[in-house]
Amino acid sequence: STDVRAKLAEKGLTLPVATKPLAAYVPAVRTGNIVFTAGQLPMVDGAIAKTGKVGADVTVEEAYELAKICAINALAAVELVAPVDSIVKVVRIVCYVNGAPGFVSQPAVANGASELFMHIWGEAGVAARSALGVAELPLNSPVEVELTVEVA
Repeated sequence: STDVRAKLAEKGLTLPVATKPLAAYVPAVRTGNIVFTAGQLPMVDGAIAKTGKVGADVTVEEAYELAKICAINALAAVELVAPVDSIVKVVRIVCYVNGAPGFVSQPAVANGASELFMHIWGEAGVAARSALGVAELPLNSPVEVELTVEVA
């Protein structure tokens, strides 16, 4: 198994405790050896780290870092239903980007999540991915990430 917390520490990151849902849903669902998370916002200590539209109020570099926070929050959601150290494969990443009109660099933002998982799991962290531009996100978040993983 992978020591996820140690890999995060190498990047100066820690695994938070999952935040309470904003609506009528659960943060993660496990079915068999697959865990699906709800979409995760870049929440830090109960607040969104930065709000606004990518390509206007938020740079691609900032959004990349926010996607990384979303990814860590997704791991925290997984931890509610299965130990993160039991993850054997990152299956799918979906990254929603609240972009300004004409913004088309969603993949560069999604790399914040993808590259973090590759750092933690190597080849097993390389996932199928969708990087989507959306008109708005909850709480004016610039980015939201959902995750599907396989656990042992």
